[in-house]
Amino acid sequence: MAAGPSSPAQRTLKLAAIGTLAGAFSGLFGVGGGTVIVPLLIFWFGFGERLATGTSLAAIVVIGLFGTIAQGIYGNVHLLTGLWLSIPAVAGVVAGTAIQQRIPQRAVSLLFAALLVAVAIELIVK
Repeated sequence: MAAGPSSPAQRTLKLAAIGTLAGAFSGLFGVGGGTVIVPLLIFWFGFGERLATGTSLAAIVVIGLFGTIAQGIYGNVHLLTGLWLSIPAVAGVVAGTAIQQRIPQRAVSLLFAALLVAVAIELIVK
């Protein structure tokens, strides 16, 4: 696992880079937390998967709000559909968090890696 940054200035710069990338990817593709924030918190800061996931979810609250406003300006938000998606998503995040806490951290890491590989293959094939 990567060691944490050696100075507060380095830490701040790395967090700013992660946030900028996550924001850009959120605006471009609707992704950012799981594909940018989580892996970089693990790689650059040595966070465990659980801590990286929770921290990413906290950041996504703000990123999602501002992303929704920005996309809404361009007419790219169907609010009712978004609200309907959020209802089962709340149940999913509660269940997913409970499952994550009950399986070994290595299994979480491998499952996450498998998900990223599957998504990459799907994007290449399509």
